[in-house]
Amino acid sequence: MSSGRAVALASLGSLVAGVVLMLALHVLPPTNEISPVRRTLSQYALGPNKWIFDVAVLLVAIGSVLAFGVLVRQGVIRPLSGCTALGALWTLSLLVIVWFTKTDWTVGPSMGGTIHRYASVVGFVSLPLAVIVVARRAFPTSVGWRLAAQGFGLASLGSFGLILIGVVRMAGGGGPWWLFVPLGLVERAITVTAVAAITVVVLGVLVRAKSDDVVAVPA
Repeated sequence: MSSGRAVALASLGSLVAGVVLMLALHVLPPTNEISPVRRTLSQYALGPNKWIFDVAVLLVAIGSVLAFGVLVRQGVIRPLSGCTALGALWTLSLLVIVWFTKTDWTVGPSMGGTIHRYASVVGFVSLPLAVIVVARRAFPTSVGWRLAAQGFGLASLGSFGLILIGVVRMAGGGGPWWLFVPLGLVERAITVTAVAAITVVVLGVLVRAKSDDVVAVPA
């Protein structure tokens, strides 16, 4: 097995493991009592299962770093490019999310919670944008893989757009933006589709590894 393929497999394994752990928080007590419709994923970090949340996020971060590393190694994107910058922002946002826990509103607002929120926004935007660009270069002739990755990326951005509509509505005199949509459900849609997008890219690269479909077209 080539080293590039091994790294891609490690990336895929890390991404999947992170998702599985995050899903486990939905069924393990006491976090299974948290509403997945109204409460964001970061709510899990305010309880005794915080370590599971942190490990899950870190696994996704590691898998993402390995994914972009494979794309650089194969010449799909340049080491210094807009795509790698977006990938770096996504990874950094995940690390910040782990380091700064979301605001515990039973106590009151906090600087760490504010940093956490803005890091989340950066992550919500950066990864989908990176995948949308990367997919076009990674799969120039594989329409299925390209559309799947870009479709998940666009779905993630579209879900985030619902929150932005709520913010604009609130600025215009409407109700609180966090009540405009079922926030927990929408945030999960943003996150799941974003991680699915980069996972599709990695999986597609693995499947197409023995073909000439993945070509060196630096971004």
